[in-house]
Amino acid sequence: MLNKRTEILYIISLITGTIILGFVMYPVLNTFAWTNKELMFEAIKDPEVINAIFFSIKCATFATLVSFIFAVPFSYYIARHDFHGKNIVESIVDIPIVIPHTVAGIALLTILSPRAPIGKFFEANNIEILGTQTAIIIAMVFVSLPLMVNSAKEAFKWVPERLENVSRSLGASHFKTFFIITFRLSWRDILSGMIITWSRAISEFGAIIILAYHPMIAPTLIYERFATYGIIYAIPVTAILLILSLIIFVSLRLISLGKRVEL
Repeated sequence: MLNKRTEILYIISLITGTIILGFVMYPVLNTFAWTNKELMFEAIKDPEVINAIFFSIKCATFATLVSFIFAVPFSYYIARHDFHGKNIVESIVDIPIVIPHTVAGIALLTILSPRAPIGKFFEANNIEILGTQTAIIIAMVFVSLPLMVNSAKEAFKWVPERLENVSRSLGASHFKTFFIITFRLSWRDILSGMIITWSRAISEFGAIIILAYHPMIAPTLIYERFATYGIIYAIPVTAILLILSLIIFVSLRLISLGKRVEL
C-alpha cells in the first residue's frame, strides 16, 4: 500500500513538473517561432539594438558586483549572529522583492529627485543621476540586492562554525579565516546567488523606465518597439536578448555546479 501511494505521488509530481516545464519553455521557444528571419538579421546589424543589449549586460554586471560587495559581509553577519529585531531586518531587506517594479522606481525617484535632500545635494554638486547609467544601476541594485543577500546568507549557514573556530584557535585572524575557510566553502553557492542577481538585474524594466528612459537598455528598447511598431518588430530584439542571456546564464551556472571544495 505504501509503495502504491508513493507511486501515485511520483505520478502527480511528474504531471505537475511537466506542466511547469511546459509553462516556462513554451513561451520562450514560441518566441523564436514567431521571429521573422529578415527582421532578425536587421536587428543583429542594428547598432541601436546591439548597443542596448550590451549596455544592459554592462549595467547588470556592475549592479551584481555592487550587490556582492555590500551583501556578502552583511549576509555573513546575519548568518552568524542572532540579535533582537533580526526578523525585522531580514524583512526590510526583502521589501524590494514584494513591491511592484514601478513602485520601486517611484520610491527611488523620491530620494533622487532634485526636490529631495539627496537629489538637491547631487544637483548642487553638478552630479547627474536621473537619466544616466548610474540611475539604471541604482534601480537594478535596489530590486536585485535582496536575492544576493539571501543567497549569501544561506551559503554561509551551510559552513560549520566549528571549522571557523578551529582556524581562529590556531591563530588565524577572523578576516583570514573568512577567506580560507568560509568563503572557500561557500563561493559556489554565492556565485549561484550572483547569477540570480544578475538575471534579475538585466530583466528589470519598471523601476528603470521611471529613473532613466535614456540611455536605453534592452527591455526599454523592446517596449518602445512594441509600442511603436508592434510585436513583430519587438520579437527580434527579444530573441537576441534571450539567446545572449541564456548563454551567459548557462555558462555561469555550469561553473557554479562544479565540484565543491572539501576539507
